[in-house]
Amino acid sequence: MVRFILTPLLFFAMAEASAQSAQGAPATDLGGSLWQLFFGLAVVLALMIGSLWVLKKLVAQRGENAGLLRVVAGTAVGTRERVVIVEVGSTWLVLGVAPGRVSALAEVPRQAIAAQAPGVGPSSGEGFPDWLRKLTQRR
Repeated sequence: MVRFILTPLLFFAMAEASAQSAQGAPATDLGGSLWQLFFGLAVVLALMIGSLWVLKKLVAQRGENAGLLRVVAGTAVGTRERVVIVEVGSTWLVLGVAPGRVSALAEVPRQAIAAQAPGVGPSSGEGFPDWLRKLTQRR
């Protein structure tokens, strides 16, 4: 019984308090709020771009070894296995990469990379095992 009496009284007290605060509150400026929103968005975007730039500078290799190794090509031969061609100086190393293991498959002299049309190369027609066999027999 007491609950039914207190609930309407609490409701009327809250309604009166909100009405008093609404009368004394100044009107908000919509244009100022939009400028504040866009300025905040610009600051957040600038912080994100700046942090990505700093991260790139921290991760980039420096010094004389910066261009020593370069991955020329790679392809997946299984769910977690890959064959990768790595350029080291003037030679290419054909490496088999598996979880926890890297094996040297072949070492070939550096070759010119020709721009291939899509549908030309080891992925079309002859298949990867034949291409790899030909590559290792050139040695």
